[in-house]
Parts: sequence; C-alpha cells; structure tokens
Amino acid sequence: MSSKVLVIIATGEEEKALTGVMYAFKTMSEGWLDEVQVMFFGPSERLLVENEEIAKMAKELCAVQQPIACKFISDRDGISDKIEGLGVKVEYVGTIIADFIKQGYVPMVF
Repeated sequence: MSSKVLVIIATGEEEKALTGVMYAFKTMSEGWLDEVQVMFFGPSERLLVENEEIAKMAKELCAVQQPIACKFISDRDGISDKIEGLGVKVEYVGTIIADFIKQGYVPMVF
C-alpha cells in the first residue's frame, strides 16, 4: 500500500499557509510519503501573489513538484498570470481533487 497525500492550502492566514507549504516541501524532499500533490485553493491564492515568503516557498516547491492553483478563483481575482509566473500551474481543480481522492490520496487541508 502506497502512502499518498493531497495537500490543499486554502487558508488566507499566512502562518497556516506557510505550515502547509513547508510540510509539503519537506515531505517531498525527504521522501516521507510515496506521493505528494499540492493545491492552492481560495484565499491562499492571493497570498501566493501578495506574500513574499509564501511566493518564495512556492517557487522552491516548484523545483520538486509543480503545484496547481484553482483557475476559477485566480481568474475571478485577476491573478492567474502572476500565479503562473511563480511556476504554479493554474487549472480548474474540482475534478482534479476528486480524481486524486479516488486514486487514494488523503487530503490534508491547511
């Protein structure tokens, strides 16, 4: 049985978002679990483009695995280009999240 986690960073609170990004990065870089996927969703997307520390950590995360941000939210807020500029893929995530769960990923929401 493989161990897979889907880290969903949804909070607009800096400390919680940093915790999620750090956990995802360390889990991937240290090999704590077999597979890790990361989603930025909702208020965390604004943090990506407004908070330098979170943007820096997201870029570091992209060096290990490309996270995905919700296109609906980022288009609505007019920040899709800025998010993509960090190396984060922008896509509609509803079915992507559902597919990861069907594949046995355990969601962790920060």
